[in-house]
Amino acid sequence: MHRLFRAALRPVTYSRWVHLCVPVLMLAVWMFIGPEAPWVPLVLVIPLGLLPWMRVAEGLQAQFLLTPSERNARGTRESEENSFSTVGSQTWSDRWRTLLWLEIRLVFSLAAMLATVWLPMLTVQLVTAGLGSRATSENVIPAGFPVWAAWLLAPLPPVLLIIVVVLLGDVITAIARRLLGPSAAERLTALEVRTEQLLERTRIARELHDSIGHALTVAVVQAGAARAAGDPEFTDRALSAIEETGRAALEDLDRVLRVLRESGQRPSPRPTLAEADRLLESARASGATVDAQLIGPLDQLPDAVSQEGYRILQEALTNVLRHCGPVPVRVRIGMVADRLDLEVTNPLPDRPSVMTGGGTGLRGMRERAALLGGETETGLHKGGWRVRTRLPLERIR
Repeated sequence: MHRLFRAALRPVTYSRWVHLCVPVLMLAVWMFIGPEAPWVPLVLVIPLGLLPWMRVAEGLQAQFLLTPSERNARGTRESEENSFSTVGSQTWSDRWRTLLWLEIRLVFSLAAMLATVWLPMLTVQLVTAGLGSRATSENVIPAGFPVWAAWLLAPLPPVLLIIVVVLLGDVITAIARRLLGPSAAERLTALEVRTEQLLERTRIARELHDSIGHALTVAVVQAGAARAAGDPEFTDRALSAIEETGRAALEDLDRVLRVLRESGQRPSPRPTLAEADRLLESARASGATVDAQLIGPLDQLPDAVSQEGYRILQEALTNVLRHCGPVPVRVRIGMVADRLDLEVTNPLPDRPSVMTGGGTGLRGMRERAALLGGETETGLHKGGWRVRTRLPLERIR
């Protein structure tokens, strides 16, 4: 009884009630048009169920009327597992499932409409009998029915109506999930889209971490060095380096925000290893001694390799400045046979790191390399720290 009371207060009970009654209402409209041929709508269901767009219409009805609570404030599905298909039938299997759904829905609609009409009518007749009115030939309640029994039974039809509506609504919803749910192909497509979205979010997170992290690290190191030096000329160079690094970071941030806003504008190109000198000069301006050797035509690298290589180099230099300060850094970038080799090494100072705290930089470098089929190794090497990356070229071209 408690569950029935709660069901009577749930809005979804009445939206499902509407969904159950819609087909019979359409049949009633047809009866005003062609009462001599009431069988026509029943026959039209067959070709309509085979039309691709019918699956879209039925799926949308099911979403809004059978499971409205599964939609969030933005009108999108909160759970893809329970969603209904909202695309046209792609295969004959989808068409036959839609046709079967229409036939079942019509049967349930007739049952719901019968209960909707007959049970309230029975309540009215019981109340009329309780008031002492005479029964007519159209009454279900026989003449001479006890008044006390009429008043005792009068509340039962409305309760029975709610029970019927709740049960039919639950059953028709379960059937709809089965027959109108996404097909295997649609689920695979949705999974691929979701995977692409997650990969894009991960890539954007790495972009922001590497770009903004590098800019902030350079700014902090430069500002600290300028304050300690007390030299106006050095301070001027430090401010220039901070300005240049900050401007580059703002460009990266603007490009990422354009992607997030989906404004339709073509985002600015991502930096590549052809611009590696900008990173090296930024590290030098921060006080680090950079011994760089660039081998091969880096401007001819595949875009993906060059862009990810740039970010790996950026993160490696950022980590040097963040954790070791302005120490000597050895950078080697070269095209060797069918791969790109990138190596950054630096000594470990005796003092603690300049900036403490963990991060995701090392993992991000490994993820970038793995996406291209390469690998990144990080760790101690000959008393110092080394970041070594190998990115294949053949599979990217």
